[in-house]
Formats: sequence, C-alpha cells, structure tokens
Amino acid sequence: MGAATPPPGPVALPEEGRRAPARGIAPASPPPDPLSQASAGLALADAAEVTPDDLRFRARPVIVFADTPEDASFSAQMALLARDPATLAARDVQVIVDTDPASGSAWRTILRPRGFSLVVLDKQGMVIERRPTPWDTREIGRAIDKTPERRAEVARGGR
Repeated sequence: MGAATPPPGPVALPEEGRRAPARGIAPASPPPDPLSQASAGLALADAAEVTPDDLRFRARPVIVFADTPEDASFSAQMALLARDPATLAARDVQVIVDTDPASGSAWRTILRPRGFSLVVLDKQGMVIERRPTPWDTREIGRAIDKTPERRAEVARGGR
C-alpha cells in the first residue's frame, strides 16, 4: 500500500500567542446584576423605599416580585424592562422591585405574590394585570393603554 507519511513538524507560535492549554471548564464570570442593568433610564425603586400611597394618582406602579434576586424569571424580567425604558416612561410607570419575601413590604401585604410575579397597577392602585411569567415592555404598555384612564390621558393630549 505505499509508504507511511511522516507526521508534520511542530508549529512555532509567537511568544504573545502562547497560552496555557485550557483544562476543564473556565470559571464563570459573575452574572450581571439585574438591578444595575435596568436602572439605566428606568424609574426603579425598592419596595421598602416606596409605599402604594406615595405613588397614588402620580404614577403607575409595575411591581416585580421574586423570592430571590437570583430567580431566573426575575433576571429575565429586569432585562426585558431595560430594553425599552422609554415605553414605560411615556406612561408614567414606576418599577418597584421586591425580592425579599421576609421583608413584609406593603406591596407584598396588599398583592400577596407567590414566587415570581409581575403586577401592573393603574394610578388609583387598581390591578390592571397580574402575570406569573416575564412580560415585555410592549405588552405592559398595551395593558396600560387599554385602561379608560390612559385613553382619557391620550384624548386630552397627554403622552
């Protein structure tokens, strides 16, 4: 069958290109903090800092509940909110974050969430929508736009 071909010779790499071979799995970088991601351009507050009465008739609270800040649904929701904060700002939305069930915040006492929950309220404090899964800002905006209060704002020439 023919003579065997010899293996190729070693390849020389420049000094700056040499690295130790990867062994196992590289250490993962820490996950990005969802609160710092969403805070850029988004009206965001901790549930312990704001009460429902503070926002009544001034803003539409969107409350994001989770049992822990590491909850996958919570992280996904905060990333969705950070994508388009202008949509929420145009509707006078104040995002409230509550990731500590033991805190017993006024929001938890009134709304009684279980695990992850997204709750959209109108300016009077009435529940517009309650979702057990993350929701995009476009969907939140549509839910707000369907309310008589928002339709009246738009008819008066509001944003």
